[in-house]
Amino acid sequence: MTSDTEPASAPTLALPDLDSPKERRDPLKLLRDTLSSWPARISALVLGLIVLMAICAPWLGTVDPVTINPSLRLKPPSPEHWLGTDTFGRDVYSRIVYGARISLVVGAGTVIVSLLFGVFFGVLTGYFRWADLIVMRFMDGLMAIPGILLAIALVAISGATLTTVLIAISIPEIPRVARMVRSVILGVKAEPYVEAASVLGTGVWKMVWRHLLPNTVAPLLVQGTYIFAAAIMTEAILSFLGAGIPPETPSWGNMMADGRVYFQLKPELILFPGLMVSLTVLSVNMLGDVLRDRLDPRMAKRL
Repeated sequence: MTSDTEPASAPTLALPDLDSPKERRDPLKLLRDTLSSWPARISALVLGLIVLMAICAPWLGTVDPVTINPSLRLKPPSPEHWLGTDTFGRDVYSRIVYGARISLVVGAGTVIVSLLFGVFFGVLTGYFRWADLIVMRFMDGLMAIPGILLAIALVAISGATLTTVLIAISIPEIPRVARMVRSVILGVKAEPYVEAASVLGTGVWKMVWRHLLPNTVAPLLVQGTYIFAAAIMTEAILSFLGAGIPPETPSWGNMMADGRVYFQLKPELILFPGLMVSLTVLSVNMLGDVLRDRLDPRMAKRL
């Protein structure tokens, strides 16, 4: 006796598509979303003008920023010297314009160095248990040292050059980036699609490149903006303390250091470069906050 009904077929199991990347954000859409608010637009405009000023410094600067003229010291603003002169007769406006180059180079260089090494150590410690036990203890030790003190010590040992200052500012940021990347890697490793890829024999570096690193891009973008702003502030502080960029180099920190003695007589010697530092840091931080809100789904639900 045969049954009229066919036996139920066994359910098919769909394996995860390990080769197809996860849904990624469109960079242009992310840019539009970031600039959708007026604070972000104003911040981007201010930062863009500062970057343009740094690029066009040779054409915007009216006088050589390092030329010393004792006969013109502490002169008020004039058609020849738009913001006056400093204690050595140097043009304040030209030094502010050229100082933007130093600040932006230090900020961008610090971001590049700290992210490169931070991502490397973060992936290493997040994926390999033996590296976590060794490297992260060293990172914890670095984080226990105040960044300013560590930078001053490194500059005192190696000398006050732009490269030394950049490295000295970058080193304290590396452990912070490494810890953030490590936490992301540890979370992603527990995802089912990563475990499935591991079971199917995906190589270590292919696993890292295709499945782990893409998940760190969003937090790294936000972290990079904060590192950029912090690096500009730290460079200004180091130069103000005499432990940063060489004194003859036009930088905003050096300008404030030179003008502090004459603050009561000519407060603009500190106010002008201080205003530039504040505008740059504020613009970068505001863009970082908006970018964080757009990239963090939990924050996006509150907008």
